[in-house]
Amino acid sequence: MDTQNQAAGEGTDTGARPDPSGPGRWWTWKRILPLAVLAAGLAAFFYFDLARFFSFSVLSENRAMLMEIIEQNRILGALAFIAIYAAVVAFSLPVALFVTVAGGFLFGTVFGTLWVIVGATIGATIIFLVARSTVGRYVRAREGPRIQKMEAGFRANEWSYMLILRLVPLFPFYLVNIAPAFLGVSVRTYVVATFFGIMPGTFVYSSIGAGADALLDADQVPGLDAFLRPEIGLPIAGLILLSLVPVVVRRLRARKHGQVRTRKRGQVRARKHG
Repeated sequence: MDTQNQAAGEGTDTGARPDPSGPGRWWTWKRILPLAVLAAGLAAFFYFDLARFFSFSVLSENRAMLMEIIEQNRILGALAFIAIYAAVVAFSLPVALFVTVAGGFLFGTVFGTLWVIVGATIGATIIFLVARSTVGRYVRAREGPRIQKMEAGFRANEWSYMLILRLVPLFPFYLVNIAPAFLGVSVRTYVVATFFGIMPGTFVYSSIGAGADALLDADQVPGLDAFLRPEIGLPIAGLILLSLVPVVVRRLRARKHGQVRTRKRGQVRARKHG
């Protein structure tokens, strides 16, 4: 009898164990350490004022040395740049735009774009995985049905949503890196959509960097006539068009909502008259 009661008690205890993904279990060192490292890196960036090293003047002053290093070992130079860009994205440092332009400045439009995309995808995937295993797990467990409803709607078309978020600069890059962690997006979809979705914007900014390199090669001080040069004017025109995409999207969305409201009003009026 005692053995049976003990077995029954053990069965009851097993069923009453808390969910490992619940909010009470996410504060473990294994989960929180990566998040703490990323937060410490971001804090160190501001504390030591490391932003002063990410300026076009510093890049121009050290251009000869950097170009010589890249010429001596292109593979090592590319790997170093990819690692730096991945760290910038993973730590959410506010210098990604500058480093993108610097990629075109140092490697040219094609290779600058490629190395930026690879580095950005790696860095974004790192912060996505960290956010999903820590804060994302906590939020999903705490919010319950509300977050599950949002997750179901997002995951039904996760590839389309992720690609649009990457292609259309409606939201800050760091926010798009983290938000999918709360919505159950698969790693595969996240990586592929990031890699291909950031191509247009990256190409434009890398082209701007490559154009600046052409001006320095000609030993010119940029003036208004510089915008007439194809390597400068075309990327800027592309940037202007890219910046107009969110405006067009908002207008189309507002028009669609307006049509829906008009249709509903028409249906209500028809029912009243009917």
